[in-house]
Amino acid sequence: MNQDKSYNTFNYSKRFEQLNQLLEQSVALWQVRAFEVIALPWAQDFPQLAAAVWMLADDELDELDAEQSLLVEALTPALSEDLKALGQDWDLSLFTESIAATDKILVVDEAQVNGLSIDDEAHFSAHIKGRKWQQITAFMQYLPDLDLPVLEWCAGKGHLGRLIAKARGAEVVSLEWQAPLCEAGQVFADKWHLSQTFVCADAFAIDADTNPFTRQQQVVALHACGDLHVRLLTLAAEAGTQALAISPCCYHLIQASHYQPLFNLAQQSSLKLSRHDLQLPLQQSVIANPKQQALRHQEIAWRLGFDALQRQCRQIDEYLPLPSLKQSQLSGSFTDFCLWAAQMKAVNLAKNRDFEAWLEIGRQRQQLTRRIDLVAHLFRSVLEQWLILDRACFLQEQGYGVCVGEFCANSVTPRNALILAQKMAI
Repeated sequence: MNQDKSYNTFNYSKRFEQLNQLLEQSVALWQVRAFEVIALPWAQDFPQLAAAVWMLADDELDELDAEQSLLVEALTPALSEDLKALGQDWDLSLFTESIAATDKILVVDEAQVNGLSIDDEAHFSAHIKGRKWQQITAFMQYLPDLDLPVLEWCAGKGHLGRLIAKARGAEVVSLEWQAPLCEAGQVFADKWHLSQTFVCADAFAIDADTNPFTRQQQVVALHACGDLHVRLLTLAAEAGTQALAISPCCYHLIQASHYQPLFNLAQQSSLKLSRHDLQLPLQQSVIANPKQQALRHQEIAWRLGFDALQRQCRQIDEYLPLPSLKQSQLSGSFTDFCLWAAQMKAVNLAKNRDFEAWLEIGRQRQQLTRRIDLVAHLFRSVLEQWLILDRACFLQEQGYGVCVGEFCANSVTPRNALILAQKMAI
């Protein structure tokens, strides 16, 4: 990110309006609960799109779902034909445009953090699982060096704050509600003689007396979930905090039944986003090992097979959610699964015990739900950008200069959006 120029150079509200218009126009295609329907709900209005998804072989779907550009290439021509027949004009270029492109933010695969020797880095990263260390160092690379004390929000063990304290020599307060994580993080910080202090507190219970936000401060949050990062934004705006750097995650983890927009234009939108809708940006298949893929598809077919069975038994045509499964349950039989599910939900199976027939129905419904989801996934990036810009535009309304981009490659984490904000001089 170019730190020499004002963050407030791009009109994010205009981009937000474009995204909002597309989402409002297309709501019938993406605001769908695939498990609850028994046919393509939009097939009558979009016959070419319906034909296109049914022409796809089952073994193509995961590959398309994993790569947005391939998905757009596969389905956009048919969607365009339907829109032409309907006399509608949607901006489908938004499927492939990135917010990051507007600010020309570089995407890095391997971040180099000034101030750490290789030995230091090995010690710092020794207890950090998976790609988390790559995410932390990439995020760190884009933090402006403002010579301000730092508040690390929803810190966990304080890995990010610890790196900031080490590499920048900044005073860091790491806020986390789980006491064992605070204790473990403080032990590590003390061992390395770092100016990092942990505060064990509930982010939702902060009041005027316990508010850790101040004006002269830089607040950072890497993958704070749902309402937690929204809480950060509102508290920081109230305090007039000088600088913010956040990477949002898990938009669906909210306390309300529906999303509460922050930005004025977002509040005026006709979109009403449920928690289910807010999961759309997170739904992207990762082509992992074949065994895991097979188990995932098996579980969905079993759930849909039992769903068809329970509708018949209860004579109620509605989806009946089941609790999470243990992977060991998938090594049994579909019959065992149905008996377990019937017991869990007090469903009397009566004479409807031709389990193989219901399993075949489940497999057929799975073919349907996968195609419904595939079309909805055309819009997952559009919805995520809408959510990110709701946050960015809210900060601009609050007097911040804002820059939105990506702090790492999608292969390091799909949740790679970064919002940088600095309070503008009045």
